[in-house]
Amino acid sequence: MNQLGMETQNISSKANGLLKRILRYRYVYLLVMPGFLFLIIFKFIPMWGLILSFQEYNPFQGIIGSEWVGLKNFKDLFTSEQFYMMFRNTLVINIFSLVFYFPLPIILALMLNEVRHEVFKRVNQSIVYLPHFLSWVVVVSMTYFMLSADVGVLNKLLNQLGMNQVALMSDSKYFWILLTLQSIWKDAGWGTIIFLAAIAGVDPQRYEAAVMDGASRLRQIWHITLPAIRPTIIILLILRLGSMMDIGFEQVLLMYSPVVRDVAEVFDTYAYTQGILRGQISVGVTVGMFKGVVGLILVVAANRIVKRMGYEGLY
Repeated sequence: MNQLGMETQNISSKANGLLKRILRYRYVYLLVMPGFLFLIIFKFIPMWGLILSFQEYNPFQGIIGSEWVGLKNFKDLFTSEQFYMMFRNTLVINIFSLVFYFPLPIILALMLNEVRHEVFKRVNQSIVYLPHFLSWVVVVSMTYFMLSADVGVLNKLLNQLGMNQVALMSDSKYFWILLTLQSIWKDAGWGTIIFLAAIAGVDPQRYEAAVMDGASRLRQIWHITLPAIRPTIIILLILRLGSMMDIGFEQVLLMYSPVVRDVAEVFDTYAYTQGILRGQISVGVTVGMFKGVVGLILVVAANRIVKRMGYEGLY
């Protein structure tokens, strides 16, 4: 009885301590609340819909009345003639993004950090941020305006110079490159925000000590700045690996055309075609679940590898 009373007292004291902590930091919790509610409403609650991937969903019968088919939808997906093509295209596009796009915000943040004139620095930051606020419709329209065979500025210039036109928009070998360049132009500047914030947290005394030791700016970047932002880079890299099966749906859909289908068909466009246009909602949910499972496996594996290398992982 005494032990039970002590445990009850401990639980009561912990509850009181938690309540006091909540009251003390109530404004912080209020600040976090919108994001927390967004996560619950739009991320966790919709997860119950994943059971559709194990059903032959019929909108008129609903989830309860629809026929259960087990793993049939997954078997149909994996044995589909398009599966290899979609898997290859999705993987290659994300590898292009990982290799060519991911390092650029880091490099750009380092360059912006080295600008000493404050006004010039702010102006440059604003310029590189602006493309992020353009919709993919505008970005793709600009691409067509610049590169298309009929109205493209580039081909008109080539005609004026007496040179042959270049079919960049209708040639499948340029499709992955164009997607990567569009992503770089639109979001590389926006990606510098996190790295600039991480750089701002570096102790200035470390740079002063390096200057006293005669270190150049490049030496300071290599031995002070980069090691300081390494945890941020690792965390963002792990999160990026978790979305290796995910591609900007709007961008690919707007760039999609029958002539580049063999390199443009990805899981997102397939889910849209099957789930929305053809009404096979279970197929679309199955594709989404497959992407989520692959992303989870990649995040867990990358996190374990990072920890074995001696760095602090995501969790």
